Amino acid sequence: MTMLAQEPGQAVFPVFGTSGHLLVSDPGLLPDALVRLQSELAAIDAACSRFRPDAELARANAMAGRTVVVGPLLAEALDVAWRAAEETGGIVDPTVGAAVRGLGYDRTFASLRPEQVGAPATAPAPGPASVEWEPARRRLRLPAGVALDLGATAKAWAADRCAALLAQSTGCGVLVNLGGDLAAAGPAPEGGWRVAVADDHRAPRPDSPIVAVESGGLATSGTAVRAWTRDGRRTHHIVDPRTGRNPQPCWRTVTVAARSCVAANTAATAALILGRVAPERLREAMLPARLAHENGDVVRVCGWPADAPAPRRGAA
Repeated sequence: MTMLAQEPGQAVFPVFGTSGHLLVSDPGLLPDALVRLQSELAAIDAACSRFRPDAELARANAMAGRTVVVGPLLAEALDVAWRAAEETGGIVDPTVGAAVRGLGYDRTFASLRPEQVGAPATAPAPGPASVEWEPARRRLRLPAGVALDLGATAKAWAADRCAALLAQSTGCGVLVNLGGDLAAAGPAPEGGWRVAVADDHRAPRPDSPIVAVESGGLATSGTAVRAWTRDGRRTHHIVDPRTGRNPQPCWRTVTVAARSCVAANTAATAALILGRVAPERLREAMLPARLAHENGDVVRVCGWPADAPAPRRGAA
């Protein structure tokens, strides 16, 4: 997804191997807000990246089998990941790190090359229950051979956290989009922030549908962008923890609106893994969602509006 160009006070920047957007309702506050946002994101990356060998999470994965004490940011991100696993019955599981690496996603997607992809993973994820976590003391122990991947929650949590911090410090409306994980806080512009929904948030089609967001979170998960081919097989970054492999093809993209970006992205990721039963699960959770099938069909649940295309000259 992406924001439309006519929104006030917008900045675009690289982040986490993808692109980010910051919008503020008072354009004069954009420069200071952007500096604070990028500082916060740098701290989160240093805590939660599994690609940087100097990051806390990467070090914790490398020390599987031993107890480590983690910092406050990584501890908060871990708590978010455990809650997502519990709420989805293990469908969104942070212990899929080894399986994700086995599929070839062992570096930022910007540097991933098909010829560098490893052999497909075959083992299911061990599950969060296998991890020893003491939140009060921030003590973490991963079983030997287990690696954490916070991709299903950390970027969305970062969007929620940064939007709230910036809205509080600026006193204006703020929207933070990190690679399709979007959080809004503070007073939104009249009519809400206008967002184009697309397979690739960096390059929406001219006829991409638009929705208005006033608060909470909006997240799109999909298999169309972070994908590669190995030995003639299409592979992507979504892993079913029950098998350690990509889920059976069903949805190309799923967009969900929720009270927070974490809740939205957790539900969207779970929907991609659940496949055909996903619309019913989203209805049970009362989450508005748009599910685009691999064959092009679109399913909308819980009041998600009919597609309204973006004006051609306004799309960014």
